[in-house]
Amino acid sequence: MTRPKTIAILAVPGVQLLDVSGPLDVFAEANVQTGREIYRPVVIAVSHGHIRSSSGARLVADHVIGDNIGAADTLLVAGCPNAAEIQPDAAMIAWLRSAAPAARRYGSVCSGAFLLAATGLLDGRRVTTHWAVADRLAAAYPDITVEADAIHVRDGQLRTAAGVTAGLDLALALVEEDLGHEIAMKIAGQLVMFFKRPGGQMQFSRKGEAAPAGRSALQEVQRWIAANPAVNHSVATLAQRMELSPRHFARLFRDEVGMTPAAFADADTLRRAFARQIGVTPAEYRKRHAKVHLGALENV
Repeated sequence: MTRPKTIAILAVPGVQLLDVSGPLDVFAEANVQTGREIYRPVVIAVSHGHIRSSSGARLVADHVIGDNIGAADTLLVAGCPNAAEIQPDAAMIAWLRSAAPAARRYGSVCSGAFLLAATGLLDGRRVTTHWAVADRLAAAYPDITVEADAIHVRDGQLRTAAGVTAGLDLALALVEEDLGHEIAMKIAGQLVMFFKRPGGQMQFSRKGEAAPAGRSALQEVQRWIAANPAVNHSVATLAQRMELSPRHFARLFRDEVGMTPAAFADADTLRRAFARQIGVTPAEYRKRHAKVHLGALENV
């Protein structure tokens, strides 16, 4: 029989538990669905002893770096909330530089990309990480192309996942590579997760939210537009609302806000622009983020 594929996840002190447990549960479920041990999940620590996670719970690793476990089929580096501030020690960098390329595929989950980037193995590659730290990763490692909106990215031997739960998406994609669509679909159903998550991770970001700009009268117009997306927002109508001529209004709007009034033209324009930027329609976004103040998008 074929030997099980070793799935190794490196967990550093302060690791986010779901970065480890999420992917491992996907691989474990693959064993259940196939009725045989396809994968052998192991957790690797930097040093001996318990690994205290960011939630306070502790992990007991199967191995520490330097143990002779043979080449892993898949090696992933889990993230932690302060990964951007961590300076990996020389032993961990040396181990990753040796173990990662020796694996059939390797990569990171969430902010684990920072730890892997410190080895130089990501230079010249396309990666993703949690949207909140994507800009920091790109600034710290300018030779890396960071795809901030991606849920997970495949670049040759390298695989990277976005924030936290995206580790499950990545693991499911890896299982699909190995075992096919049908098994991956069964795993998604059993774990009650999206088989293919709609949209990108920027739909969860608050960074892109637009605030009204310009003088107070123009801000009032922008709020009115956002609250009434189905109304015809022609230049003439908006100018009348401000008691200005259309020409004066258009010039003032462009000078103060930095865009033309046409950017707010109508509901169809808003829907298309929203879907282009976020990856899902306003209605889909609202269903998933009901607590966010998106009442203005209700009928879009």
